[in-house]
Amino acid sequence: MLKLFRLVALVEGVTTIALFFVAMPMKHLLGNPVLIPSTGMAHGLAFIAYVLVMIPALASSRADGWGWLRTALAALVPLGTFINDSYLKRLQRRRRALGFL
Repeated sequence: MLKLFRLVALVEGVTTIALFFVAMPMKHLLGNPVLIPSTGMAHGLAFIAYVLVMIPALASSRADGWGWLRTALAALVPLGTFINDSYLKRLQRRRRALGFL
């Protein structure tokens, strides 16, 4: 489940970058809002998927309270999902070491 969650987190992070660093500057600096609807929708769906997959992924990995908090906050901060990925990798390694796949 963590592998799937890491993929969803990557998609969420990429859509955040596309929205904040491509679509919004195009709208506000160039006056061309053409990418806002599609990029915004993609980011919204990715964010919902992030939350929905985060819950079973962290529950099954037995993440502590700090892990839950940092992973939830990572979705709210631009580039946060990329920074949090090292934590998710550690959780994966710990699960493998304990014999869980």
